[in-house]
Amino acid sequence: MIRVLLADDQALVRAGFRALLDAEPDIEVVGEAGDGAQAVRLAGQTRPDLVLMDIRMPGTDGLEATRRIAADPALQDTRIVILTTFELDEYVFEALRVGAAGFLVKDTEPADLVRGVRAVAAGDALLSPGVTRRVIEQFAVRAASPRPPRALAELTDREREVTALVGAGLSNDEIAQKLVVSRATAKTHVSRAMGQLGARDRAQLVVFAYEAGLVRPGWLP
Repeated sequence: MIRVLLADDQALVRAGFRALLDAEPDIEVVGEAGDGAQAVRLAGQTRPDLVLMDIRMPGTDGLEATRRIAADPALQDTRIVILTTFELDEYVFEALRVGAAGFLVKDTEPADLVRGVRAVAAGDALLSPGVTRRVIEQFAVRAASPRPPRALAELTDREREVTALVGAGLSNDEIAQKLVVSRATAKTHVSRAMGQLGARDRAQLVVFAYEAGLVRPGWLP
């Protein structure tokens, strides 16, 4: 079973998501939170596979809750999907930066929501790399960028190259074609780069690529 925690300050929204997800034979809603603080607390108690997190909530918002959950070693296997009204949202960019696995707009089709939950729970990318890149590119140039991870210097030349290609929006298949290697080899390089940089997932690796200057807004491979 895929165990899901819902975090949204609107009870009707939570009820709708619960009804939709609980109707699936392989998905179980294990809790509901009305604000970010409660989401963090319930995540620690229920250890869900995935949190559907509203980005804007009163008190502790979804961004801060995402930061706390992503920073908790006990919740390293919990994936966070941001729920937002607008695709191009600066809060979404920050959420990806601190560890969210992706995002969905609230008016997404029910079938797409269920498919997204299954994809993230399986460790796959929720969004196409191009969509993730577009969001990050929109806001990376205006964000206050921290220093690039120290581990960047420990990447091999090939891992740096692969990180840049991930940042540019290429899939593993496209990276394999560009570097003339197998898909498995490309995937291994991506996984190693994520491990070295401490990226929770591919979306965060894209953020790191921008912050490290490996890719620039408007850059195409």
